Amino acid sequence: MKIGELALVAQCTVETVRYYEKAGLLPEPARTPGNFRVYGPEHVERLRFIRNCRALDMSQEEIHTLLDLADQPADGCGAINAVFDQHIAHVDERIRELTHLKKQLGGLRERCVSEQAVDACGIMQGLASMEAEAKIERHTHLG
Repeated sequence: MKIGELALVAQCTVETVRYYEKAGLLPEPARTPGNFRVYGPEHVERLRFIRNCRALDMSQEEIHTLLDLADQPADGCGAINAVFDQHIAHVDERIRELTHLKKQLGGLRERCVSEQAVDACGIMQGLASMEAEAKIERHTHLG
């Protein structure tokens, strides 16, 4: 099948297929005498695998690792568990960060409970003072 057919079957775009090829996630396809790419069922399977990993918000590095492990089907799956454990830890950290962000946003929202002039808005005042704090914090970490 040609690249457009592969994209259609795998429910993605041609650009996505090309991107994953360049990133080394999809193996080089065979070529016709006219130099057209020819994809087989292994490309469909691999592309779906990549898309499923991306749906789980896995990084290209994690996907590369999993694909390398998949290419060694007789090996144990301990390394796969390790990839998932690290990804779960990353998701946990992002949840903590997002929870903190939500608290910050909620705190800012509570600063403005009624319609008033923009220059009196507690949210705007809070954003202005947060920006100054963020600059100080960033400077402290650099020095």
